Amino acid sequence: MTFEVVAETVRERIRSGGLRPGNALSTQAMLMQEFGASSLTVQKAMALLKQDRWAVSRPGKGAFVAHRDHGVDDADGLDSPEVTALVSGAVARVEALERALADAVEQIADLCVRVVVLESGGGGRGR
Repeated sequence: MTFEVVAETVRERIRSGGLRPGNALSTQAMLMQEFGASSLTVQKAMALLKQDRWAVSRPGKGAFVAHRDHGVDDADGLDSPEVTALVSGAVARVEALERALADAVEQIADLCVRVVVLESGGGGRGR
C-alpha cells in the first residue's frame, strides 16, 4: 500500500461527508492496521494530507479534518486568496497560542513539583 493510496482514501472519506471538518482522523496505529501499511507510509500520507490542507494537527490532540471544503466550487468567494490568507493567518496564530499554552502548562507543572519538594524537604522554614 502506498502513502498516496492511504491519503486518497482519507480524502475520499472527507469528500463524501464520512469525515467532516473538525472530526478527528484515525490514529497512526489505526491507519497502519486498516491499510496494512508501515508507520512510514502512514506518516507520509498524513504529511501529504496536511500539506494539501485536508488535515491539521493539534499538538497533544492528534490530526483533524481541516475546516475547508475541497473539490467544491466556491460560489460565495470564501476560497478567495484574501479569505484563505486570513484563515491561514488565524490558524497559524491559534497553533502558536496552543504551543505557548502547552509550554505554560508544562512550566506550571514543573513549578508545582518544585513546591512539593520544597514543602516536603524544606525544613522548618515557613512553619
